[in-house]
Amino acid sequence: MPAQLRLPEQNLALLVGRLTRDPNVAFTQKGQAVCRCDIAVNRRYMDKTTNEWKDDTVFVPIVIWGAAAERCKDRLKKGTPVSVEGRLTLSEYTDKTTGQTRRSLQVTASRVQILEFGAAGASSFADNEGVSPAVKDDVPTTDVAEDDVPF
Repeated sequence: MPAQLRLPEQNLALLVGRLTRDPNVAFTQKGQAVCRCDIAVNRRYMDKTTNEWKDDTVFVPIVIWGAAAERCKDRLKKGTPVSVEGRLTLSEYTDKTTGQTRRSLQVTASRVQILEFGAAGASSFADNEGVSPAVKDDVPTTDVAEDDVPF
């Protein structure tokens, strides 16, 4: 009998993008907050047939639970750049018009970090922590002209 190879199980999603709409915060029947939003994640690549730069955009649904979901309502809005850490989850539902079972792949966030510095500063939040400002001292400073930035 051949030995079975035991593979490590890992489900980790790390995404950086911008919100495509304002977050929708609702509450379950048990009173738990759930926030649903979508982010646009861009990838720039060179088209080898035309030798032109093109953008490939993926729209990813994000679900945030608990206290972090409630904080999203006040701190996130359409266009906000965020970093999302979480896991891929599959949800099933019945389409009301056709009655067919549908599947939807989404990211259930464990951490959301706002990537812009404003009056309140950048912040990150997860269900088990409060809002904390991002560490500004770790950001390297370089003199780069705006034309030198590849995106």
